[in-house]
Amino acid sequence: MPNDQPERGRPHVTAAVLAGGVGSRVGGPLPKQLLSLAGRTILERSIAAFCTAPEVDEVVVVMVADHVAAAEKIVAEGGYAKVSRVVPGGASRSESSLAALRAVAHRADDDLVLLHDAARPLVSGRTIAACVAALAEAGAVGVAVPSSDTVVQVAADARGREVIASVPDRAGLRRMQTPQGFRLGVVRRAYARACADPAFTATDDCGVVLRYLPEEPVRIVPGEESNIKVTHPGDLAVAEVLLRGTAER
Repeated sequence: MPNDQPERGRPHVTAAVLAGGVGSRVGGPLPKQLLSLAGRTILERSIAAFCTAPEVDEVVVVMVADHVAAAEKIVAEGGYAKVSRVVPGGASRSESSLAALRAVAHRADDDLVLLHDAARPLVSGRTIAACVAALAEAGAVGVAVPSSDTVVQVAADARGREVIASVPDRAGLRRMQTPQGFRLGVVRRAYARACADPAFTATDDCGVVLRYLPEEPVRIVPGEESNIKVTHPGDLAVAEVLLRGTAER
């Protein structure tokens, strides 16, 4: 059973593993989170990372609606006692995040939630701990790594062809990862405002806070290059190499 009574004076920490998308770019009949990565599914590796993190009290899994039973089987067979429930996700990332927030509706505003893409199965305990620690002084936290590539902003010319419009200074650019962590009161207020906006779209949760709660700073926690997102078929091979390197250390 998840720990409903964290040590006195400490907020309850829930990690939500978001596996609501189908990952069509990877290909194949199964959602990418059910593909095997060195003998375990991508989903199981993400669940295990949070279940073994001492800072996390409870894990909620948000799964593609048609595959909730498969996720429940993974949880049961793996003995992941911190997982309190598996709930169906939505058609978009933000809908899956909202499903996770509904699953922790009984938690206090001062409690914490970590929202994590299941497609990042190599997240480390160090990154998880850093997110929770940063939330002692911040209401919203994002994990990010510096951009090693030059990033350009593009526009269309008179004939509709893409051209470079500007080259931002990459010293001030970061590539976002997950988990993204929040005090529940902060992310609840941000999504309440977002859901009232007919034009609302989002690809990550820090962006929702940044847009709809501009008065709330979003703290950056340094990420790790190994915390890759499995998006394309070649990413599985890269992840397997990274896993072997971790095991050999």
